[in-house]
Amino acid sequence: MKPGIAEAATIIKKSKSMIALTGAGISVESGIPDFRSSGGLWDKYDPSVYASIYSFRNMPEKVWEMIFELIEMTDKAKPNPAHLALAELEKMNLLKAVITQNIDNLHQEAGSSNVIEYHGNAKHLVCLQCGEQYSPDEYDIDKRIIPHCEMCGKILKPSVIFFGEMIPHDALHQSQKYAEEADVVLVVGTSAVVYPAAGIPGIVKNHGGKVIEFNLEETELTSACADIFIQGSAGKTLPELVSVLKKQV
Repeated sequence: MKPGIAEAATIIKKSKSMIALTGAGISVESGIPDFRSSGGLWDKYDPSVYASIYSFRNMPEKVWEMIFELIEMTDKAKPNPAHLALAELEKMNLLKAVITQNIDNLHQEAGSSNVIEYHGNAKHLVCLQCGEQYSPDEYDIDKRIIPHCEMCGKILKPSVIFFGEMIPHDALHQSQKYAEEADVVLVVGTSAVVYPAAGIPGIVKNHGGKVIEFNLEETELTSACADIFIQGSAGKTLPELVSVLKKQV
């Protein structure tokens, strides 16, 4: 058993309001590289150009070169054991919500029902002109045909938050509320140094809660905030945690 698993299980078993904060690291095992890492999208596409809302409004056809790859990448990905473990914790009534920085929809596909998305979702398309929403499945994305709104004819955009756009107010409000009420937060696959995600562990900690970190390596969070650090692949450590908890029920 990985160091920290048993201690984490003891804390979680007594928890009344646990949440999870997830980042790019949880989806790497599903084949989605961190955009900022070697081999990630930003290696090929300059984010200041291809991930800017200014660029999309002024040259959407160019930005869609990157969007096609983004959608293809998320379409191929499937939930891994870490996503499934979080969904299982929800079914066990131990996990209240997942707050994610990811845009891949994998938490929902794994079975998590209460997912708060800071950065939107690549599986939804939206018209910036009239607000109509669509699924990429409604268009020939595989043929790289840029989708247009059926209502007003404007080029559609994934509901992913681009640089220059605000994080949805509802996501900020709900995550703040859950963090203030939480007595435990699982931090999975993120160093939690970029706000607003970076604020979640601190809010939980300041309200007397515990911070349990699951990452491959120690992060700034480990020394600054984490009560327990569980090192290793989340696809292995989270299922191990679930297994221990089930034995304790």
